Amino acid sequence: MIRVAIKHYLPLSLLALMLTLIVPGQAAAKTTGADIYKEVLQGTSVYDDPILDSYVRKLGEEVVAQSEMAGEKFTFTLLDSPDLNAFATRDNYIYVNRGLLNYVSNEAQLVSVLAHEVGHITRKHVTGQEGKATGAQILSTIAAVLSGSGEVYEAGMAYANSLIRGYGRRNELEADEAGAEYMAKLGYAPSEMISMLSIMKDYEMLQKDRAKAKGASKQTYHGIFSSHPRNDSRLRTVVSKAQTFQAKQSRGDGAAIYRQLTEGLIWGENFLAKESKPERYSDMTLRVRFDYPKGWKQTNNISARSSLGTSVSTPVTAPDATQDATQDNSSTEASADTSVENPASAPVTAPVDTPASKFKTGEARLAMTPIARTSQTPEEYLYNYLKVAKLDQGGAIAPAGLKGFSGILPGGGDQPDSRIAVIYYKRNAFVFTGEVTNAEQFAEADKLFTQSIATFRPISRREIDGQKPKTIHYVKATNATTFEKLGKALKLSTSEVDDLRIINGHYPSGEPSAGDWIKIFKQ
Repeated sequence: MIRVAIKHYLPLSLLALMLTLIVPGQAAAKTTGADIYKEVLQGTSVYDDPILDSYVRKLGEEVVAQSEMAGEKFTFTLLDSPDLNAFATRDNYIYVNRGLLNYVSNEAQLVSVLAHEVGHITRKHVTGQEGKATGAQILSTIAAVLSGSGEVYEAGMAYANSLIRGYGRRNELEADEAGAEYMAKLGYAPSEMISMLSIMKDYEMLQKDRAKAKGASKQTYHGIFSSHPRNDSRLRTVVSKAQTFQAKQSRGDGAAIYRQLTEGLIWGENFLAKESKPERYSDMTLRVRFDYPKGWKQTNNISARSSLGTSVSTPVTAPDATQDATQDNSSTEASADTSVENPASAPVTAPVDTPASKFKTGEARLAMTPIARTSQTPEEYLYNYLKVAKLDQGGAIAPAGLKGFSGILPGGGDQPDSRIAVIYYKRNAFVFTGEVTNAEQFAEADKLFTQSIATFRPISRREIDGQKPKTIHYVKATNATTFEKLGKALKLSTSEVDDLRIINGHYPSGEPSAGDWIKIFKQ
């Protein structure tokens, strides 16, 4: 299972600058959910776990199917943010932070969050709040949600109360009522919504305790159940009413499947993503990287990987990975086989656009695909395995001392030439294809293609270990298990032991019982 992402969080100042590019006077009418989606992905990446992403999306769609908006399109996105949060924006977009999954204990609790956010949309809370805000304010507030920054929050005050501080008691209860109903109809216990509230309140308590110890005040920037006190009688009434809705059968809490899918989930900051340079593609699983030209950009989520199999028809027809931002980000090609059962053979495409000064957007593209290698030389691989009929200016290449071969595929007719290269590393043949839409532009673009290909190199174990994040794992408690003992065994600080307690529902005190599944995090 793939659990790394390569895009890094933009510095807060840069993100704020980026958001100011939207003219407030114009954005109020024009900012759509898709616009917000694009800006969100500029600030943080989609979490690179296609299976977990699909899981969240599937649960979200099941919730929608039980709502008053069944049949309408909703877009669910799992973000690579360590913060405990989820939020909804206009046009039925719902975002879940990876950090929230660290604290959730079972599937039913996750569904309670998704159902709550769907409830805000079905009850028109999102539209109502956003109607009062400009596009710039909405985007600034999104930045605050993602970064936890009170400074950016202030810039989006008109919208902040909805996304950061909650929608108000009335709207929150309406979302709870709707969400609890959807949960019950799906066969989940609505009471898990109260369990999720307890987790949120424990989290808030921990943040306040830590801030108090430092002599500072601490704001918790999330809106989920934010207006509710821990023992909210009105919430309990809402949950009790929802239990009248009968499902065909109970689903239980889904704890087992949740443990299975979140085993290896990154805990805290994703340093693999944070440390990567902007114009560099890094695959920490296959241990390779290459740099693409400054100013070029990834036109889809490069960290998303999907399997196209281990054969290629003709390299010049490598799949076009460009996709609309509203589409599923777990696939590099809408029509491609999205199986991820064999990550080692899964292609990673790096479509890029050149600066406007040289090319129009989309007129040049560089893609890299790992395919199982053979015992043949790279040159023989091109002709015999990839079935290249003719290659101009072919010659051996050796980036980082690796064996490779590159040349130009003649286009013929109205078709422009294209660059192809094969580089061997371990069991894979890394196939690069560089393409342009205009034949007259190929010579200029090819200089950039070859420069980028020349930067391909393995990533050392030392580099990987230096950036390796902590990940979530599950162990069973015994009669002798305590959080203090676990902390010592895992070499955790006192603060980290508190984190261990809270993700297991035992903050500020309490111990696990024998036989309980316990979440731990370790490098």
